[in-house]
Amino acid sequence: MAIDTLNPNYCRSKGEQIALNVDGACADETSTYSSKLMDKQTFCSSQTTSNTSRYAAALYRQGELHLTPLHGILQLRPSFSYLDKADAKHREREAANEAGDSSQDEAEEDVKQITVRFSRPESEQARQRRVQSYEFLQKKHAEEPWVHLHYHGLRDSRSEHERQYLLCQGSSGVENTELVKSPSEYLMMLMPPSQEEEKDKPVAPSNVLSMAQLRTLPLADQIKILMKNVKVMPFANLMSLLGPSVDSVAVLRGIQKVAMLVQGNWVVKSDILYPKDSSSPHSGVPAEVLCRGRDFVMWKFTQSRWVVRKEVAAVTKLCTEDVKDFLEHMAVVRINKGWEFILPYDGEFIKKHPDVVQRQHMLWTGIQAKLEKVYNLVKEAMPKKPDGQSGPVGLVSGDQRVQVAKRQAQQNHALLERELQRKKEQLQASAVLPGVRIKEEPMSEEGEDEEEREAEDEEEPMDTSPGGGLHGGLANGLPAGRAAGGDSFNGHPPSGSASTPVARELRAFVQATFQKQFVLTLSELKRLFNLHLASLPPGHMLFSGISDRMLQDTVLAAGCKQILVPFPPQTAASPDEQKVFALWESGDISDQHRQVLLEIFSKNYRVRRNMIQARLTQECGEDLSKQEVDKVLKDCCVSYGGMWYLKGTVQS
Repeated sequence: MAIDTLNPNYCRSKGEQIALNVDGACADETSTYSSKLMDKQTFCSSQTTSNTSRYAAALYRQGELHLTPLHGILQLRPSFSYLDKADAKHREREAANEAGDSSQDEAEEDVKQITVRFSRPESEQARQRRVQSYEFLQKKHAEEPWVHLHYHGLRDSRSEHERQYLLCQGSSGVENTELVKSPSEYLMMLMPPSQEEEKDKPVAPSNVLSMAQLRTLPLADQIKILMKNVKVMPFANLMSLLGPSVDSVAVLRGIQKVAMLVQGNWVVKSDILYPKDSSSPHSGVPAEVLCRGRDFVMWKFTQSRWVVRKEVAAVTKLCTEDVKDFLEHMAVVRINKGWEFILPYDGEFIKKHPDVVQRQHMLWTGIQAKLEKVYNLVKEAMPKKPDGQSGPVGLVSGDQRVQVAKRQAQQNHALLERELQRKKEQLQASAVLPGVRIKEEPMSEEGEDEEEREAEDEEEPMDTSPGGGLHGGLANGLPAGRAAGGDSFNGHPPSGSASTPVARELRAFVQATFQKQFVLTLSELKRLFNLHLASLPPGHMLFSGISDRMLQDTVLAAGCKQILVPFPPQTAASPDEQKVFALWESGDISDQHRQVLLEIFSKNYRVRRNMIQARLTQECGEDLSKQEVDKVLKDCCVSYGGMWYLKGTVQS
């Protein structure tokens, strides 16, 4: 087909370049583009379908539908064979250049002995393979001669004449006795079912579920397929998927055959996911052992919203991948907490169907007894149903859990109050001893480091009560008197008083810096702060003067911790270089790994990589990849002489 080279959208330089690449500089009769310009495009036909018996060309005229059967359907597609010619020309030019560069005085090649072999007669099987090969078909296609045709447009008189052959020439349809049939029979004759097309119909992937095909199945199969694909589902969602016309009583009967009730939601049974003769794709463990381990995970979620993976692995003795598969079916991981059940507690279903809840409670009681026997679980250590609790074991409402947490927090608060009072009495008793002098000025670096070391050693779990945040005389990493009082240092309020613009601006700088660096010494932090001041306009509020104490207080108040790195006695590091601060929680998935690493360096000045990797594996409970370990080390450490140091602490 000719290309309109005069069209403003046609790029003439590109057309000339393509013609030059295909035909070269010399144009002759064999040239593809004799005008030295790509002025035509070749379209090649391809067969769209092998079976055309079900297709017809239809022409609607004056209320009549005229059908003509089709014996072949071809589709024209652009052919890019000229690109192959351009590649061949390019290879020829390269070969010619290489031959021209070789020396004319080159010695003759050594005479080589050759072996002549006579081809054997071609067998019929070999000939069939050769005829069906791609090279043979391409060669045969290239040898096919061109037939030059004249093209007639849509409105041409010749096209109108040929189109008349698509109209039935009969004056009436009385002679067509085949049309005296019902519409369904006529459609069956016109489009008979093709078994070949049914056979060639593509199969949907195993993880794709067609709702149209699903609703053609019996109700029990629909429920089973849905639960097998979704794993965990509330009853209301299941009813919405099955449609409004489905009886809820029948669905309740069907769901109990393929799923178990956990926190008011339905979780597919283990034997549905792991049939009898199957095995684990990770460890090869038989299906019976997998079902038992997954039942233990489901039972744990009937007792609590949270499950710890290491506890499950220790009881079931299954590999990490299998346990992770169990948990991913019904829970989501939370950093520093464990695995939480994926759906909220469905108290509405529990109140609406007490008979189903009671039946499921009896089933779980039987499963619990079986698990106690198999895993040798101690009955006293297993959670029991509290007195007066309405509902089955583990189905505790959120309000009840909040009340229990409040009671525990109040008890812990009372214990901490008594401990605080006892320490105050000891301080008062020591204050009246002769020769003892209490200095009210800011603490020296040695005393401050010693107090912070004691605070780090006395790690206690976080209390949820309002006044339960006292840890060894420190509140949020600050001395209790300074955290509670409003005294200032050199006229500046402490970082706990974030009401002033200066404090807010300083805290924003500290948070942004530690989000990028993770670990900084006080010396490096002061250097970065001075660079930050240099970039600010004159008269900025931070130029009012920020003391070292205020900077340290702001770091601690911003969620960072001081890491007490045990420097060697002969270290040349200055006091500011020995004060190391680290961002404890940044909100990403590597927080736990970084915290384990920082705890290692709170006891060691330098560590080998294999020790770090072993400790990370021990604390996190899984084999970390090399990329994950490298990321944590890159965030917090530097390597020197085969050892790893926290950033800023290495002394060359």
